[in-house]
Amino acid sequence: MSEMKECIDRVVHSGVRAPVSTYRVQMHPQFSFSDVRKILPYLKQLGISDLYSSPIFEARPGSLHGYDVIRHDRFNPELGGNHGFSQLSVALRHANMGLLLDIVPNHMGLGNNSALWQDVLENGRSSEYATFFDIDWKPLQPDMRGKLLLPILGRQYGEELEDKKIQVSFEDGHARIRYYDHVFPIAPRTLHLLFPEEGDSGDEVPQGFRELLKELAHIPPHDTEDPNLAAQRRAQLAELRPRLQKALLAPELQPILQRAVERVNGVEGRPESFDLLHALLEVQPYRLAYWRVSGEEINYRRFFDINDLVALRMEDPAAFARTHCLIRKLLATQQVTGLRIDHCDGMFNPRQYLIRLQLLYAASQCSGATAEGPLAPNGIELEIRDTLRGYDWTQSQGPLYTVVEKILEPRESLPREWPVSGTTGYDFLHLANHVFIQPQNESRFTALYTKLLGREVDPSELIYRSKLQVMQTALSSEVYVLTNLLNQLASNDRRARDFTESILEAVIRETIACFSVYPTYIDDLGQYTERDTAFISQAIWRAKYRNTDIDASAFEFLQNTLLLGDRSDPKYPARLYFALKFQQLTGPVMAKGVEDTAFYVYTRFLSANEVGSSMKVFGISAEFFHASNQDRLQNAPDTMLTTSTHDTKRSEDVRNRLNVLSEMPTQWSSIVRRWVRMNARHKRPLQDGRIAPDANEEYLIYQTIVGAWPWQMETLDDRKEFLDRIKQYCAKALNEAKVNLSWINPNPSYLEAVNSFLTAILIPQERARETRFVETLKAFLPAVQLFGAINSLSQLVLKIASPGVPDFYQGTDLWDLSLVDPDNRRPVDYALRAQTLEKLLALHERDGAAAVCSEVLRTLPDGRIKLWTMHRALTTRRELHPVFRHGEYIPLSIEQEKQHNAIAFLRESRSTKQSVLVVVPRFACSLVHAKPHMPLADAWGKATVALSGGSFKNFANVFTGKEVHADETGRLKLSDIFADFPVAMLTSKL
Repeated sequence: MSEMKECIDRVVHSGVRAPVSTYRVQMHPQFSFSDVRKILPYLKQLGISDLYSSPIFEARPGSLHGYDVIRHDRFNPELGGNHGFSQLSVALRHANMGLLLDIVPNHMGLGNNSALWQDVLENGRSSEYATFFDIDWKPLQPDMRGKLLLPILGRQYGEELEDKKIQVSFEDGHARIRYYDHVFPIAPRTLHLLFPEEGDSGDEVPQGFRELLKELAHIPPHDTEDPNLAAQRRAQLAELRPRLQKALLAPELQPILQRAVERVNGVEGRPESFDLLHALLEVQPYRLAYWRVSGEEINYRRFFDINDLVALRMEDPAAFARTHCLIRKLLATQQVTGLRIDHCDGMFNPRQYLIRLQLLYAASQCSGATAEGPLAPNGIELEIRDTLRGYDWTQSQGPLYTVVEKILEPRESLPREWPVSGTTGYDFLHLANHVFIQPQNESRFTALYTKLLGREVDPSELIYRSKLQVMQTALSSEVYVLTNLLNQLASNDRRARDFTESILEAVIRETIACFSVYPTYIDDLGQYTERDTAFISQAIWRAKYRNTDIDASAFEFLQNTLLLGDRSDPKYPARLYFALKFQQLTGPVMAKGVEDTAFYVYTRFLSANEVGSSMKVFGISAEFFHASNQDRLQNAPDTMLTTSTHDTKRSEDVRNRLNVLSEMPTQWSSIVRRWVRMNARHKRPLQDGRIAPDANEEYLIYQTIVGAWPWQMETLDDRKEFLDRIKQYCAKALNEAKVNLSWINPNPSYLEAVNSFLTAILIPQERARETRFVETLKAFLPAVQLFGAINSLSQLVLKIASPGVPDFYQGTDLWDLSLVDPDNRRPVDYALRAQTLEKLLALHERDGAAAVCSEVLRTLPDGRIKLWTMHRALTTRRELHPVFRHGEYIPLSIEQEKQHNAIAFLRESRSTKQSVLVVVPRFACSLVHAKPHMPLADAWGKATVALSGGSFKNFANVFTGKEVHADETGRLKLSDIFADFPVAMLTSKL
């Protein structure tokens, strides 16, 4: 075996380096590499093993999130560039911490600095990079063939043109089109239009420049489909472009260029003077258009419906090679120890991409930071590709720690064919949230919701309608692409050629609206799992059942197309391409229809309306939670566990506070009805007859205020700051709901009425002591705040002790009552957190753990109790990593009484002969009958937890330092376990 093959074999069979825990930071110009470097000592002391970073490659200027990458080959200069990252890497290595990096293979940002995109705008489909982007060069509209639609205009094209908003300019040796801050290249072949020969008067255009323009005019056209002509064009431009730039910079040409600009840019008030500019724009590889046409006519795939994020074609090996060079270097130098893959569902062939990543990692370890020798089209050495050809990745998670951003519907599992360690943890979020929702009270919350609205709401019907709405508006162009592809297949099938485009479009829309999961996962080999086949058949059946007026055979044609049929059929490749494109759309429709629409419309219980969860679910059993943990240990022990992210609709602490309401339906119903009566006078009738806010929005407002009300709000300025946050949240929520207003159809008067309502109920009038609403709210909140905090601490311990890698979002180390972005992107006070932890550790060193527990319990609102709990549990996980990573997970029973008020399990390692006992409260509000008292000691009565026959009977509480002993039957009293602290993690003692 060669040295290379030995290295490859060693790498692919090596154990994956999984983090012990991760901490997510959102980088942007105001929080750069340097700022992150400064907080590493705090994170290390807290117990974090790996920094988890938002995207760090060059993004559009001023990007606050990094997902609009414009260059994959260098670090974002606004974060500190190469030097800043190098310093961060040194600091991470010194702290012995890893770096889990968020990368964005599905799409990239558009803009003036996006070199690849600008090249496509200049050269159309003949661009070297045209295949990198998911562009439909043959759309349904004949006049758009070979062109790109750019829906960036604020008004109709003709208005913007004749108002001189679209203008030609010559800058730095380049001819450009400008529209406000947007800059577009002028195709070289069309430059001669700016210098018509009949226009030569006075200073004539130099003959040399005229000859250059003629040479440019005779290069192959930008819309050629002939690859040889496209290559010829690129070769000619490589020689002509430097000459053109030199000519455009020549001093003697400047007066002529100025006259050309004055002539082409027209005169306001004289429409005919813009004819030349219009003619020039008409022959560009792109068409500037009004932004409202994007939903129907845009012909490049986007990240959802965001026009300035264009989809990449990672199935193109050249695109993969070009965009992953820097990633390879970071893996080779071990500056990056794991990857988080953003929006994996958006890719044409996720499994192929994920395998390529593992190949890239093997190449980085065996061939170094840069590719050398004979290479495959994807930029990976041929020897590495050929050695691993046929390797069974279904039996491996891969040597590179990789997690995918994947939303799993409840009871859906990650495709086992993917070589990944798991997901980013939304599936755990669902479990860890719903286990604190009291399912016995679902009917009472449904009844209250029905009473408030005056009608019943079927969430399944709402989801169906919301998905249809999204496909008819924001994502209609993507549906048209599929319709075009299916129509081509139908026209060549004598059994289907009579289906009209409208019928085919209807069956596509209806089937996608009936999908119960995000996408299916057929691959480029046409391989379906039984699970995916069942999902397709189920969706087709539901769509047929809903649409008896549509010929059932049209649905059957779609089903047969998606299931591919005979591989020997000449139409098989076209069917496979359609199926792969189809599954690229089902995910975005689900996300936009459910997460970004229905979640804001169905407000029965907001805590359930969360990414990765289901608004149709109302709580789960402890048994289901345990079973899910056991399944994860068996199948994905290194998947991530999260409870808050940059994308969640509300933070973990907001959800846990709202979950308390599920235990007190009578009190909640009473206070909500009282608020509705009390605040009716603040609602405003509008001219069209509507009253703002409507009943559904009002209920959303009350839940949001209860969930997000700060622990400490001392001054009027604090109150006004909170009001501004709620106004910002409501503006987003109402626009996303698309009921009374939307981003496309804003309604300023309606939003103003809602803001007036919020101000009236939250801000006291002059000389008034307090609003009636806030007075009643303050009387209601103490129990909800206390038991919400208990829920948060319980959830925190469950996350750290469950199978998987616990992940923490920035700022959640203290109480964090944030709402959806941008609220959850606010600056985090790390100096406060570091100082607080230092003081707690000093107290621990001086007076012991019990003294710390007593201190943090004394001042619950400052969040120190969460920080202490997190630190001690993470430290324990780090010290006993084998127990938590691969140790057994043994559910334990609560006996005698309080059986439903606690969750208990044992993590046990036979190899190290160590175990960790975890016991946390559940439904603590019910336990103490809603009285705002900490559920300690006697509150647990005679309840015990029964150990499962293990050899350990003596334990030490990691939070309090105190020992707890089981009796001769192997039982521990919960009154002992919770004697001094509301949650427990106990390590075994021999």
